[in-house]
Formats: sequence, structure tokens, C-alpha cells
Amino acid sequence: MSGKAEAFTKKMVDILNSGALNLAMGIGYEAGLFEALSRMGGPASCAEIAAESRVNERYLLEWLSVMTCGEIVEFHAGSDGSELFELPQEYIPFLCQSGGNSNLGVYTQEIPLLTDCARQGVLEGMKSGDGIPYERYPKFYDFMEELADAKHRGVLVSTFLPSVMDGEMVRRLEKGISVCDIGCAEGVALEVMAEAFPQSLFTGTDISEQSLENGRKRVAGNGVTNITFQLQDAAGDTVEPEQFDYITAFDSIHDQTRPFKALQNIHKLLKPGGVFSMIDIKAGSSIAGNVDHPMGSFLYTVSLMHCMPVGLVDGGTGLGMMWGREKAVSMCKEAGFSRVAVVDIPEDGFNSHYLCFK
Repeated sequence: MSGKAEAFTKKMVDILNSGALNLAMGIGYEAGLFEALSRMGGPASCAEIAAESRVNERYLLEWLSVMTCGEIVEFHAGSDGSELFELPQEYIPFLCQSGGNSNLGVYTQEIPLLTDCARQGVLEGMKSGDGIPYERYPKFYDFMEELADAKHRGVLVSTFLPSVMDGEMVRRLEKGISVCDIGCAEGVALEVMAEAFPQSLFTGTDISEQSLENGRKRVAGNGVTNITFQLQDAAGDTVEPEQFDYITAFDSIHDQTRPFKALQNIHKLLKPGGVFSMIDIKAGSSIAGNVDHPMGSFLYTVSLMHCMPVGLVDGGTGLGMMWGREKAVSMCKEAGFSRVAVVDIPEDGFNSHYLCFK
């Protein structure tokens, strides 16, 4: 066997092990097993961990075996010959909710969920070129909304908005401006902003009436009165111009079937002097520019399984998650924005902030 073939054999074995490990970690994360292990305070038996996590001991033992072979959990032999398991303290921030932005364990659920939702659709799309409608992804959207909601509540007002134009946007929000969030889902980002800036008025648009209705009920129950929800396609053909001072879009533009039209509409919706914050994946626009991306394979797979196919529905563009900086800046400028600044987001290594001015 040549050196190249031998190296590729090893790579294939690594791929098979890593793929299996990701699946098992995703199951463990959703079942709360990493959280339970983090509370054990040292090596513990399978029975003790099962009692703490309230799961079946036999299933847990098989899962712990995967984690041990994958070097996620450490194995110890007790003095009486018993089998003990421990999650190293150093790993806890990367696998548990207490880690905040360091928590990568939450993302182990993403590929398994997308596989559940879209594997057959992607296989069919490989031949037909058809997209996959949003309705095929209910579990994935529930997961993504939980992820986004936690992030918005944690950093939107405390970290992100103060970074916009060196604090100028916060000053405007405090005085009172009109704000729109494109692709708002159930409107958690809007609610967080509306509570922090009661002098401003907020509007959320989305194509899911169910999400909007859920948002209406939640904000009404919380007594928030400065939010309006509208059923609206970001790339719709009818737009009332110059409505808003500030527009946000959190990872929603690359999923649009007509992303350029959506950007044109956002430009129209802004008042003169208005600002658009587009938060999207930090990447280049070419494969060559992303070969060294530390999570390139993962992000392209998410795009293959979701972002690209939903963007292909009804003959759409199919832009994909990894459209990248160069294309994003070019499209924003072509849509009419006079200036586009690409800004790093504090405590966020995944996304870039495209700050667009009208």
C-alpha cells in the first residue's frame, strides 16, 4: 500500500469514528448526559450517573462506552474492580450550558437533526435540482430557535448592540427609532430589544404565520407593547418604502429564495440615513478561500442539508450558507447601499457583521 493510500485509510477510519461520535454526542447532549456528568464531581459508576441523569442504565452504559473510546469521557478502574467514568473538568465548558459561547457540544445535535429532516430530500434533489420546503424542518427549526433565543438573551443588548457604530445605535434606540427584524421567527430578538429600549418601536416580519402567532402570544403575555408582527416575504414584490431607521437580519438572508431582491427591499424599507445590520456566517465566497476554515466541512454540510435546498424552492437562487464576504459585500452594494463595513462581532467567532448604510 502506498503512503498516500495508507494515509487515506487512516483518514477514512477517523471519519467513521468521528461521524459516529458526533451522533452519540448529540444524543447525549439532548438527553442531558453531559450536564449530569459535570455534576458528579469525580469518577462515578454507570448506575450513579444513570440515577443522576434519570436515564436507562443499559442505554447509558453503551453511550459511555462510545464516549470512552472517543476520549470524551475518562475510564477508571475502581479499587474493587468496578468501572467508573469521569468527564474531565477541562471539557465541561465545551460540552455544557455553563460554557456559554465556548459550548460546542450543543452543535453536535445539528447534523443528526438535519439528517432526520432532509436526507431523503437532498438525495432526491441531487437528481431533480428541486429545493426542500421549510415545512420539512420542524425539529431543526425548534433547535435553531432555542439556540438563537439563548444567544439573543445573553449578548444582543449587552454585547452586540453596543458594538454597532461604537455605541451610536444604542443612543439612537434610547431616544426612539423604528426597527425591523427580517426573518424574526417568534421574535425573541425583538422582545429583548423592545424591553431594553421602550422609546423605540419594533416590527418583526416572517413567512411563518405560526411563528408570528407564537411571538404575539408570548410578548402579550410578557406585557411588551412596542412590537408588531407582520406576515411578509422579505423578497416580496410590494414594499412600502422608507419605514425604518434600523433593520436587522440574523442569519436569514442566505436562506432566501431571492436574496438579492430581499436586499433591495431592505434598502427600500430604510429611511434616508438608515442602517442595516446583516449578521451572517464568517467565510469566504470561494471554496479555495474556505479550505482552511476550521469548521468548513461542518458548515458546508449544514448548507447542503438546509440552507441551499430551502433557497432553491420555487426556482430560487440557492445561495447557501457559505456565500461569503466577497459576494455578500458585492450584493449589498449592488442592492443600493452606499457603504458596507464588515465588522467582527465581540465573542462570536462564527459570524460577521455586515453594517450597511443608506
